[in-house]
Order: sequence, then C-alpha cells, then structure tokens
Amino acid sequence: MKMRLLLYVLVLLAAGCGADEKPALPQGSDPVKLDPADFTTEIDNPYFPMTPGSKWVYKEKDVDGSLNHVEITVTNRTKTIMGIEARVVHDQVTVGGELKEDTLDWYAQDKDGNLWYLGEDTKEYEDGKVASTKGSWEAGVDGALAGVLLPADPQVGMTYRQEYYKGEAEDRAEVESVDESAEPAFGSFEGVLLKTKETTPLEPDLVEHKYYAKGVGVVLVIAASKEGPGREELISFKQG
Repeated sequence: MKMRLLLYVLVLLAAGCGADEKPALPQGSDPVKLDPADFTTEIDNPYFPMTPGSKWVYKEKDVDGSLNHVEITVTNRTKTIMGIEARVVHDQVTVGGELKEDTLDWYAQDKDGNLWYLGEDTKEYEDGKVASTKGSWEAGVDGALAGVLLPADPQVGMTYRQEYYKGEAEDRAEVESVDESAEPAFGSFEGVLLKTKETTPLEPDLVEHKYYAKGVGVVLVIAASKEGPGREELISFKQG
C-alpha cells in the first residue's frame, strides 16, 4: 500500500512539472497550432526589438562577390495571417543604387517572448523589373508553416525551424553561443552577443553565422558556401 501511494505521488509531481514546461520550439515540417490571442505586434525580444520606425543599414559582400547595400525598416503596418496580427518589416537590397531585392517580412511575438516568422513577400529585380518572386511564402497557405526567428530565452544547443514552405523556404537555426564577441562597423561587442548558425536543406553548402546584440538586433552575418565567403555588417542603427 505504501509503495502504491509513493508511486501515485511521484506521478502527480511529474505531471505538475510538465504542466509548467513551455512548448518545444518548432522543428522541420512539424505542424504547430497557434492561438492568435497569444500574439502581439509589440515586439520587444531583447535580441531583435522591432519598434515601428527602427531602421538598420548594412553593407554586404555576398558569397558571389557582389557588394550590396541593405536597409531594413520596421513599418507601422500590420498584416493578418492565420488570424494573427503581424508586424510588417520592409527589407531592401540595392547595388550601386539600383534595386536588387524588395521584401516585406511578417513577424509577431508570442506571450512567452518568442519571435515568430509568419512569411514574406519577396521580389528580385533585374533592369528595374521583377524577375522572380521565388522564396515568397505565407503561413497557412499551400502548406507553409510559421517558424521562430528567435526564441525568448536562447540557450546553447537550442534548435528550431525559422520557416517552412516545401522546396522554397526551409531555413533552420541553432544557438551556438550567448557570449560571443565581434567588431562590425557599428561598434565593438565583447562577450555579449548571441550567435546562431543558420542552414537550409535547399542549399546544403551554405552556412550563415549571425550575431545579435541586445537592444539592437543583427550586427554581423558571416556566410560560407562553395561559392566563397560572405559578410554582412551593421553600419548604422536608428531606434524607432
């Protein structure tokens, strides 16, 4: 009788611990159920706060050797996706003043502080005309699934999908460090950076290491592929 009582108590304790655990981050093509009531467009994830009006400017040397100018701006606009109100972020890439890529990204933050990526509308340009929309996707449309751009509390070893649209967008990430150092053009960061590794099965030879600073966002991206190395670094940041 005592043994049965002990086992019953242990089961209750285990159940109680499990009830407080946060849901696992999404992986691969695993489906996930999202409740619109759990989300907000007020994004204050410490590693990538997205206040409307905030703007990041980067200089980028792509793996193909091209030199790009990248501007990312958080807009006042929102878009409803699967019932979730998402913040619209505008991303433009130019080369020598000529538009190369124009993208609208959609983000929302859940009640735990995880920053979710709900899709993008991207256009690539050639000679001033749209040449491709490859890579565009929207969660809930044609089997596309939302992913996590950044977890609320990154821990070394965490893995998660950032996006999933079969054959078009399958980025995934892993937290490598939370105490990295780097010296992008924007400033010097000693032992305070979050470092992630991003890969995709669609380009198995490409690996990107991203460095995030609290209160700022991405300050440095280092890429490697069979085509060669790439580097994107923050040169200016304006808080909205």
